[in-house]
Amino acid sequence: MAGQLLSSVRAAARLLCTFTATDRELGVSELSRRLGLGKSTVHRLLTTLAAEHLIEFNPRSGRYRLGIKVYELGTVVSSHFELHEAVATYIDDLRGRTGETVQVGILDGREVVYIERRESLRTLRHMVDLGHRNLAHCTACGKTLLAALPEVELDRVLGDDRLPARTPHTITDPGALRAELVAVRDRGYAENVRESALDTASVAAPIHDDSGRVIAAISVAGPLARMNEATRRRYATAALDTASRISEQLGYRRSQQPRTRSA
Repeated sequence: MAGQLLSSVRAAARLLCTFTATDRELGVSELSRRLGLGKSTVHRLLTTLAAEHLIEFNPRSGRYRLGIKVYELGTVVSSHFELHEAVATYIDDLRGRTGETVQVGILDGREVVYIERRESLRTLRHMVDLGHRNLAHCTACGKTLLAALPEVELDRVLGDDRLPARTPHTITDPGALRAELVAVRDRGYAENVRESALDTASVAAPIHDDSGRVIAAISVAGPLARMNEATRRRYATAALDTASRISEQLGYRRSQQPRTRSA
């Protein structure tokens, strides 16, 4: 059964990839010929994909074309590429200004996923791969991203249960975390002091897209011995400046009102 499911997924993927800029619409017979599959199989694939809005039928031509969902997925991929390109211009500069590790994270449920990272040249490399995850509520990037969520979405993500603890300093009470997120919004950046690891601290600032939505956060992290309160404030200023420049490159203008509190 597992083999059949994988075969069906592969066939569906091949079908979607058959559509191109020059072949925007294709009929069942043409798809059957190109894919080397029976017409009944192709019809079942098209019916399934159409139900998920990945394919749509054009009644005027009697052919099929890519659906709106593919366009929506494409805009997500495009925004990720734009983010990577915008970040690459400034992330090395921020590491040079601070001498510490700089990371860019996005939110995935209760976790922050690091999509860009530059290790500090002052310490041994941690060799953390891109795509590394950590709990959002105990990281500076994560708290920045949680603070930008609409209330309804934040309630859904956090729930009412106690949150996992990385250290004795991790905020585990959802109510206390919500109060911390209010402080994050008020000062414009987030802090993590011994919350994810006892010997580290970090600060993070939000990155906005052209609609004003917070789509990522950029952080500066280092050993607690080098990240005292005064240093954290200084690095927070640098992170805010860098995040602002990245946001502007993505089309955000400071006169826009960030969409952080409405559903």
